[in-house]
Amino acid sequence: MKRMGMIFRAKANKALDRAEDPRETLDYSYQKQLELLQKVRRGVADVATSRKRLELQLGQLQNQSAKLEDQGKKALALGREDLAREALSRKAALHQQVTDLESQHQTLQSEEEKLTLAAQRLQAKVDAFRTKKETIKATYTAAQAQTRIGEAFSGISEEMGDVGLAVQRAEDRTAQMQARAGAIDELLASGALDDPTGTAQDDISAELDRLSGGADVELELQRMKAELAGGPAEQQQAIEGGQQAGQTQQQAPQQQDAPRFDKQ
Repeated sequence: MKRMGMIFRAKANKALDRAEDPRETLDYSYQKQLELLQKVRRGVADVATSRKRLELQLGQLQNQSAKLEDQGKKALALGREDLAREALSRKAALHQQVTDLESQHQTLQSEEEKLTLAAQRLQAKVDAFRTKKETIKATYTAAQAQTRIGEAFSGISEEMGDVGLAVQRAEDRTAQMQARAGAIDELLASGALDDPTGTAQDDISAELDRLSGGADVELELQRMKAELAGGPAEQQQAIEGGQQAGQTQQQAPQQQDAPRFDKQ
């Protein structure tokens, strides 16, 4: 079970590495830092709001204290010492509240200053990280493009590998078809294969047709010369002479090929 768990974690880690894009990871980290900076700024605003509220309460208590002091003075002037004493008692209670609020105000002001300084430092870190992030992303993109170009030139990329295999198969197929066509032409020329269309001939038949065609051309040429030379009689004689010449040419090889028997 431990081994299976290790293999599963290794496979999962490899799959995650293959799916992970450093640029997306950097963007996600930058987004998280912006969210943290926003929370710090919100905290600074909340502390400043509480401090401002305390300042308003302090102002109100100080106004009440001053009013009670005036009332005590007036009561003492009128001979109402009891009212003056009551006014001074209330003023003393307000003074205690003012003292507590001033202490809280100082604490909030100190916290506000700390949060403001932390927000400024975090802002500087976020700005530096953004610059570094963009630099790393640009470098990674350039390296990725350079790698793809190198793989394309070397032919080791998947896309170019498929193209290379397709080209190799096409070349092999073309060479096979050319070899087959050449073999069929040789067999037709040698007479080993019959052409049902009658267009292909062997060497002997082609030579005989050429000789026959040449004789016909000679006869036609003599007939045209006779027409240009003169009358029908000369034309007929030229044609007959040409036919006799053709027959003589055809009989000459036969006479040469006839066997001779010498008398012993």
